[in-house]
Amino acid sequence: MLRPGHGILLCALALLTFGVVMVQSAGMSVRPLEGGADPQTAAAVSGVTAESLLLSRTSLYLVIAVGVMGLASRLPVRRLAERGERAAFVPPAGDLGLLILGTTALIAAVATVYLPGLGRTVNGASRWIDLGVPGLESVQPSEIAKWGLVILVSVYAARLATRSSNGMRSFARGLLPACVCVGIVAAVVVLEDLGTGVLMVGAAGIVLLGAGARLWHFALFAPPAIGAVLFAIIQAPYRVQRITSFVDPYADPQGAGYHMIQSLTTVAGGGIFGRGLGHGLQKFGYLPEDTTDFLFAVVCEELGLFGALMVVFLYGLMLWLGTHVARRERCMTLKLLVLGVVATIGAQALINLFVVTGLAPTKGIALPLMSAGGTGWILTGFMLGLIASVDRTQPEPSVTFSDEDIAREPDEDHAEIIIRSGIGLPGRAAAGRHRDRAGEPARIGG
Repeated sequence: MLRPGHGILLCALALLTFGVVMVQSAGMSVRPLEGGADPQTAAAVSGVTAESLLLSRTSLYLVIAVGVMGLASRLPVRRLAERGERAAFVPPAGDLGLLILGTTALIAAVATVYLPGLGRTVNGASRWIDLGVPGLESVQPSEIAKWGLVILVSVYAARLATRSSNGMRSFARGLLPACVCVGIVAAVVVLEDLGTGVLMVGAAGIVLLGAGARLWHFALFAPPAIGAVLFAIIQAPYRVQRITSFVDPYADPQGAGYHMIQSLTTVAGGGIFGRGLGHGLQKFGYLPEDTTDFLFAVVCEELGLFGALMVVFLYGLMLWLGTHVARRERCMTLKLLVLGVVATIGAQALINLFVVTGLAPTKGIALPLMSAGGTGWILTGFMLGLIASVDRTQPEPSVTFSDEDIAREPDEDHAEIIIRSGIGLPGRAAAGRHRDRAGEPARIGG
């Protein structure tokens, strides 16, 4: 019988496989013919082949992501979480010390993009590092910080929430330190990537609310948070241009509004049934970032409305199954962890879909598990594997009987169903209420 965790893994596998195919399709290019070359022969070798699809880097990332996802699903995450809630941490200041140490580690990870010889700058953005290992030439530390922050906040909030007096309901001793640390990590990320920084703050806020933080306490952080976002936008002219082009993209169709116009043209070109897989036109030099930020537009053009709805359905099903796992969970650390993963993936997918369809300003946020990117696929797969591990170790719901159920004489079919299911009955019911056809007490579980 499939569990919700199995459904989550299947949805992730479907999105990864779909992503490999669409990234290869979006990456097709037009090559000029050499003199005297046969157009049909040249066209036959310039497209996507089975060999190029299987041996591509995206296929390698898919294999790694699936392997990591399977490994994470077998980790003893429940044992670690339960011990973590009961443990007395060694760092100075207890839980606060743990929070500070974790925050320092995440900031150090993000800051590696500025190290000479290690950081890589692409299109004016310093978001990647090159580890000098094949396949690890473009690791994105902000992805590490994004998921590391979810784990850190979940552990910290759970330890406070499981106390007799919920520490997360205290502003000074619970919420304030967490929000300050989240804000510092997000501020470092915002220097290069505003969208990911805002996403991290939103997901961490949902985790803290799930731990019992008061909503009106969050209202106290709203003015400084809004002010920080406005400052981050104003101090970067290209971010201001993205806002103005969102209001009127045709004011500068060849400049700031180019991305949005081409994205909307690509989405509209697919219609209901699409042009056919591999037959899109906008990817040939018109649509920017077609394999990453605007991959969903290629899906709409080639597979039409049905392809777009299939992608949305897979995300929706994954998130619904994740929330089901979170609702059933009794361990606070695991409940918050699952909630944080679901919130992060859901918000990231929603932002990307809004950007591609012109409902939000252009922002460089990838579509999780689909847009090209090794770090994102591997780490997202790992976190989804943790959810599967949480679901795998959840106890089955127990069946209880009330006094009315015990006093009521069950019919023969109901008694046989109970006996065959192996569900133990209360002693009084087993000994005196349920008898077989010969009048002797029925044997339970024998």
